[in-house]
Amino acid sequence: MKKTKKALIGTAAAVAVTAGVFGTVSANAAAPAAETRAAVARDVGNRDLQQSTHLTVDAATRAAEATLKAAEKENQRVSVAVVDRNGNTIVTLRGDGAGPQSYESAERKAFTAVSWNAPTSELAKRLEQAPNLKDIPGTLFLAGGAPVQAKGAPIAGIGVAGAPSGDLDEKFARAGVAAITR
Repeated sequence: MKKTKKALIGTAAAVAVTAGVFGTVSANAAAPAAETRAAVARDVGNRDLQQSTHLTVDAATRAAEATLKAAEKENQRVSVAVVDRNGNTIVTLRGDGAGPQSYESAERKAFTAVSWNAPTSELAKRLEQAPNLKDIPGTLFLAGGAPVQAKGAPIAGIGVAGAPSGDLDEKFARAGVAAITR
């Protein structure tokens, strides 16, 4: 009987704590939209803060799917990666039959394209004047990466790897860019 009573008291306490935490989280999650808008308006006037544009997961997925579709039309087996402005991967799709090396190569091409706001085919040409560029961690100076821009500034990068040439990889990456920048 004592054990049952202790178990019931312990269970009741756990339920009370959980309900209190859940109620607090729910109350915070339901902050009025007007308060949120007011906070954003205050931040806009703050000279110490900077606003930036980011791709949504939905847009990154559409870009990746359009890239794969362009490659499939030409019977190419590739992987595609879409990274954000900071080079963090948003989405990566490995096409059916894509080689094992293509996944990482696509991510590195996307990172390189967004880092320099230029197609990786152009960046590969820069290696002739600055061969040490290739030593920068995470980069891959091979054709197949394209930046996504908003108002001329890079907001994402799309990298493709696996086709027989970098030119084809980059053609498919541009198809992904076109799918979200029309």
